[in-house]
Amino acid sequence: MSARALSSPAHTRWMVTLILLTCLLALASVMIGVYSLNWHDIRTQSDEFDSWMVLVVSRVPRTMAIILIGASTSITGMIMQMLSRNKFVSPGTSGTVESASLGILIVTLLYPAAPIGLKILFATMAGMIGTAFFLFILRQIPMKSPLMVPLIGIMLGGVIGSITSFYAYRYELLQSLNAWTNGDFSRVLKGRYELLYLSGLLTAISWFAADRFTVAGLGESFTTNLGLNYGRVMAFGLAIVAAVTAVNVVTVGAIPFLGLVVPNVVSAVMGDNVRRTAPWVAIFGAMFLLACDIAGRTLRYPYEIPISVVVGVVGSVMFLVILLRRGERVA
Repeated sequence: MSARALSSPAHTRWMVTLILLTCLLALASVMIGVYSLNWHDIRTQSDEFDSWMVLVVSRVPRTMAIILIGASTSITGMIMQMLSRNKFVSPGTSGTVESASLGILIVTLLYPAAPIGLKILFATMAGMIGTAFFLFILRQIPMKSPLMVPLIGIMLGGVIGSITSFYAYRYELLQSLNAWTNGDFSRVLKGRYELLYLSGLLTAISWFAADRFTVAGLGESFTTNLGLNYGRVMAFGLAIVAAVTAVNVVTVGAIPFLGLVVPNVVSAVMGDNVRRTAPWVAIFGAMFLLACDIAGRTLRYPYEIPISVVVGVVGSVMFLVILLRRGERVA
């Protein structure tokens, strides 16, 4: 199926289909759990700790958090791929997540009682510095293969992660570090996830700047010739990526491969125009994460497999398929 094939009414039909599937998965996510919902209590909106309380305090916030993180993480992956001009780059393979975790550790060591807003600020600043350093390294090394880019990012992330783990071990913060680096929606409750709406807002803002990211993905010379400031576009994109990553890591934790495989799957069908593909990436990312979360909650019911494990397994398989398909295309 090509991007041209979806430019007709088929485009609208597929979009409606994806939205309906996402809504069905969201409804299933609300229904699944050890506690069985009583619809009579929900209709009467009882104030006791019953189905109504479980619904509004746990189930709905969790489902909203999954949708917001699935959409925002996928969009940041698409932005990273456009800015770096490489399809194998995402916040998880460029050191952004590890840098954000280091920023959270620093503010925790300096100010243990720091409010959540200060942690997000430090994580955002650290994420921007780490991502900018990654892009700086790419400019200094001649790339003979596109696979070199994610390898460099993984190595950089490994170095930053090792430094973070060392100081977390030294100051007895390894348990907190594991909460930041391993995504888990089981602790999402009403009053503890609302900052994720900031990720949704930043994702919407990135859509308004979609044309600039598309142009920046064509190179500095092309961007300058069109009258755009390449440095400002890069800085704006990095700020969005770092801020969204920081909010998501602080709230839920890191989720691997999500920002890598979802944009690749969508671009294989829709092409690389950010304004055109951004809604598809957001919807498919939310749908993909909902499906993985439902699988993690049902495979070992009533126990739960962390979302980072499920997405890691599924995402790694999808990533290998993408690598093999691109290898056949190059050959």
